[in-house]
Amino acid sequence: MQTGHVTTPFGRRPMSLALVRSQMAIENPRLEARIEKWKVFRDVCEARERLGIQDRALAVLDALLTFHPHAELDPSQGLVVFPSNAQLSVRAHGITETTLRRQLAALVDAGLILRRDSPNGKRYAHRNRDGEIEQAYGFDLTPLLARATELASMAQDVAAERVRFRRAREALTICRRDVRKLISVALEEGAAGNWDQVESEFVSILARLPRHPNRLQVEATLEEMELLREEVLNILETQLKTDEMHGNATQDDRHIQNSNTESINELEPSSEKEQGGSLGYKPQTESAPIERGNAKPEPIKAFPLGMVLRACPQITDYGPGGRIEHWRELMKAAIVVRSMLGVSPSAYEEACNAMGPENAAVAMACILERSNFITSAGGYLRDLTRRSERGEFSLGPMLMALMKANEQGNRRTA
Repeated sequence: MQTGHVTTPFGRRPMSLALVRSQMAIENPRLEARIEKWKVFRDVCEARERLGIQDRALAVLDALLTFHPHAELDPSQGLVVFPSNAQLSVRAHGITETTLRRQLAALVDAGLILRRDSPNGKRYAHRNRDGEIEQAYGFDLTPLLARATELASMAQDVAAERVRFRRAREALTICRRDVRKLISVALEEGAAGNWDQVESEFVSILARLPRHPNRLQVEATLEEMELLREEVLNILETQLKTDEMHGNATQDDRHIQNSNTESINELEPSSEKEQGGSLGYKPQTESAPIERGNAKPEPIKAFPLGMVLRACPQITDYGPGGRIEHWRELMKAAIVVRSMLGVSPSAYEEACNAMGPENAAVAMACILERSNFITSAGGYLRDLTRRSERGEFSLGPMLMALMKANEQGNRRTA
C-alpha cells in the first residue's frame, strides 16, 4: 500500500508546484500493467537529451533498477526500492555522494522516479510476518511504468531524427564534394565563367554553417549548396555545348591543317628521369593550370619531383587517386590544397606569376607540410611571393629543411 500520488521531500529539500504538478500527472498504472524494466531503461537512454539528463543520471537509474528484484516492473510486486547512498554509489560505478545526490534530483525533476521519504528521511521497508513488504520508503519506479508508452515513442522519434540528420549530413558532404571538384576542373581546364564569384559563394555557404549544426541548419545549407551545384552544372553544360559546336565546325579542317603542335601526351614526362627522379630534370614547357588569368610565366627554378615528394609527403594524399607521378598531378593537388587551406585564388595566381606554376605548387606543398605552425596560409604565401619578386626567396633551403626534419622523424619512430 502506497501513500498516494503526491509526496513531499524530507528535511531541507524544497517542494515546488512544478514537483506537485509532475507527481499528479503520473497516473497509477493498472494492476495488470507490466513491462520489462531494461526495455524502459533503453528507451530512457535513447531519449536522454530530450529528457534533459546526463550520462551520470543514467548510471544512477541503472543502479536503482538493479535493486528491483524482478525483471519486470509490476505494480502488484511493489515498485519502491530503498538502497542506501553507499550501496547506490557502488553500483553506479563509484560516483561521489555529492554527484549521486545531484543526479537523483535530476531523475526526479525529469519525472522518471519519485521520492517516498520516511518520517526521518531514511530508506527502509516494513514487512509482515511472511516477509512481504507492506510499506517501503525510498525511490518509486512507478513513473517508468506509467510513462513507458511515452518514453518508447520519444525514443523512436529520437532515433528517426538521428537517421534524418545523418542522411542530411551525407547528402551535404556529397553535394559539397561535387561543387568543389566541378569548380576545380573548370578552373584547371579554363572553362568560361565567373568562377571566382562561384567559389566565393561556395565558401560563403560553408561559412554560414555553424561548427556544430543541427538538422535544420544542415538541411538549409544543403538546399543552398544544391542550388549552387545546379548553377555550376548549367554553366558547364553551356560551355560543353559551345565547345561541341566549335569542334564540329572545324572537324573538316583537321586532316588538312596538320601542324607541329604538341599533344598533351607529348608534354607529359615519359620516364623516371623526366619525372624528376634525377637532378637533370627540366620542367615541361606547358605551364600549370592556374585558377584565373591567362599568364604563363617561365618557372624560375624547378626541383626534382622525387625530392619535392620526399620533403612534402602529405601533398600525395591530394593527388588524383591519392598519388602523384607527374608535375601536372602535383599542380592539380596544389589547387585542391589551396582551397582547403583557405588561400584565395588571387594569392595563388600571384604566386604562379612570381615563381612559376611549378614552384607555386611546390610552395603550397611546403605550406601544407607546415600547416600546423602557420596561422594564415594565404598571408604566408603572399609573403613568399613578395620575397620571390624581390629575389630574396628560394625554395631550396625550405625543401632541404623539410627533408631533414622528415628523416629525423623517421629515425625517431623506427
